[in-house]
Amino acid sequence: MRTKITEMLDIEFPILGFTHCRDVAAAVSGSGGFGVLGASAATPEELDWIEGHIGPSHGYGLDTLIPAKRADVGADSAARVEDLIPVAHREFVADLLARYDVPPLPEGGALGAAGRSMAMSDNQSRAAELIDIAISRPQIKLVASALGPPPRSMVELAHKHGVLVAALVGSRQHAERQMAVGVDIIVAQSYEAGGHTGEIGGMVLIPEIVDTVAPIPVLAAGGIASGRQLAAAMALGAQGVWCGSVWLTTHEAETHPVVKQKFLAASSSDTLRSRSSTGKHARQLRSAWTDEWEDPRNPDPLGMPLHGLLIAEAKERISRAAYKEGSGAERLVNYFVGQVVGSLNREMSARQVILEMVEEYIDVVQQSAAMLDAD
Repeated sequence: MRTKITEMLDIEFPILGFTHCRDVAAAVSGSGGFGVLGASAATPEELDWIEGHIGPSHGYGLDTLIPAKRADVGADSAARVEDLIPVAHREFVADLLARYDVPPLPEGGALGAAGRSMAMSDNQSRAAELIDIAISRPQIKLVASALGPPPRSMVELAHKHGVLVAALVGSRQHAERQMAVGVDIIVAQSYEAGGHTGEIGGMVLIPEIVDTVAPIPVLAAGGIASGRQLAAAMALGAQGVWCGSVWLTTHEAETHPVVKQKFLAASSSDTLRSRSSTGKHARQLRSAWTDEWEDPRNPDPLGMPLHGLLIAEAKERISRAAYKEGSGAERLVNYFVGQVVGSLNREMSARQVILEMVEEYIDVVQQSAAMLDAD
């Protein structure tokens, strides 16, 4: 397959795999696609591991959060920012954990300053740090901004060192702002997608973004896990696809095993856009956690990054305890995933995902060509 994206990234297939798992990122890049690591918590050791497994002939990317809007918390430390969290919200979270009988963390396991800082890591200083990392590692070919336009100075620095910059958008207005700072690739992320996403469906969003940003190439994101969906995205004008949810049920994924089983059993109607996990609307698996935060009798989620600080320890407690079958934590535990989860009903390798996607894409294209040739 040859598109503008395959030429820009020197890859075989125009399939970019977004993941928080180093094993998935390496498997996607090593299988002809392009792995993109969600790097807010990436370590040098993880990057070394990826580069060692994909070899010098393959590249990969980093993705970071640069939210256009976040709670005004100034430049204070995470510890001081915690003072801005309302008492009512703290009491609600404590009560929720008690009602679902979620045990405390082991002695000495409470989140310290490092954990609190991680919950606040969605800021421009971290994004700038990732640019510095990218330009120091030749195999990093792309840096992506997930929530807002990167500063022009960051884009210029990346370009100076031959690193491409991509940006995720959910509307024409978002795309225009990203164009203004000079990004190289636009990812049109539709309503169906997992994680932070907007309110416009792919059939409308993708061609609208393609027309808005031409000749900048567009990747389609949201609801793409098969060759038919890849073909549909290309027919709408995309030069490739950005996939996230499809890797969550692969052998390589570090998805919590209880959550992975929930994904494999879920239907396409078992997700919702909720502020309950980050403070911004993000599509995720419906669970007791989302139900509690959506209940109008309970407090509304706080903005980002205050909400992340509020729930960081609670999420860790839930994750640790969810392994116990029938527990309250098992009912609460969830993760980000798109509506395509209804099609993720078997576990396979990341390589198999890519190969099946490409094979089905070829079949669809050949069938379409045959229809044009029919008498």
